[in-house]
Amino acid sequence: MDSSSSAIEVRGLSRSFGEVVAVRDLSFSVRPGEIFSLVGPDGAGKTTILRMLAGILVPDKGEITVAGCNVIADPDGVKSRISYMPQRFGLYEDLTSEENMRFYADMYGVSRRDYADQSAFLLDACGMTPFRGRLTANLSGGMKQKLGLICALIHTPQVMLLDEPTNGVDPVSRREFWEILYGLLGRGVTILNSTAYLDEAERCHRLALIHNGSLLFCDKPRLLKERMPGRIVALICSNGRQLRDRLRPFTGVRDIVLAGDALHIFVDDAALRIPEIRARLEADGVPYSKLEEVTPTIQDVFVDAIKRLVQ
Repeated sequence: MDSSSSAIEVRGLSRSFGEVVAVRDLSFSVRPGEIFSLVGPDGAGKTTILRMLAGILVPDKGEITVAGCNVIADPDGVKSRISYMPQRFGLYEDLTSEENMRFYADMYGVSRRDYADQSAFLLDACGMTPFRGRLTANLSGGMKQKLGLICALIHTPQVMLLDEPTNGVDPVSRREFWEILYGLLGRGVTILNSTAYLDEAERCHRLALIHNGSLLFCDKPRLLKERMPGRIVALICSNGRQLRDRLRPFTGVRDIVLAGDALHIFVDDAALRIPEIRARLEADGVPYSKLEEVTPTIQDVFVDAIKRLVQ
């Protein structure tokens, strides 16, 4: 995909801090009108990538085009076309929700008519209309994140950069936040989101799995799962930690990880290995409630990729 058909185009991006390589030769494209996610654990390089895309941090090398603007050549020019919401968005807690919104609208030069239309839409979409007069310090964590999103969108950007926007937010607010993001797509906003929550990756159109600043895979969640070698067998039992070590030496078992109340057993052939595992459990008198093949999660894909990388 060439840069003219991409909302974001990154090529050969690298950035180091002293001896620490934060981002290493990274390349990916984000299509207009999609939700794209950078997925990886803390320290993977996600925040550094977003700061470079926003023109805040200068890369050591590479090319970045966002909303048609060469970010490296014109870091100030891209700012009117994007909105960057860092992990700690700059809300003023001694102002009301309305006053925070008005401040950001004035900063971006939004006219009063456009502000009236945009603020009314965003407050309604986020369920924040009843709280527009509330002091920001008195909002819940989830409400503050919603208000931060409203302020970041008040000037109708072409591209939205979100750095772990649901970090520390309760599950209900996380779900509501994602419903809001999907609603924004209909208004022509392209969204690049970073997250350490692997379950959130399932909600994206495409995602990039990042490890130690390098790109492991980039594709639709469904295609990433289809490409994972082998199969996943889920074993639901009460003593998963003990069984993990007992089952690991089995023929055909590549790895075993805890996944909630289940063990996810990575095997070469589920149809062949399930009867063998069942026979062993029953012979040993081990109680279990379910043993079946399941579709891999993004967490399974990521764990498997890391294990194969270090082998």
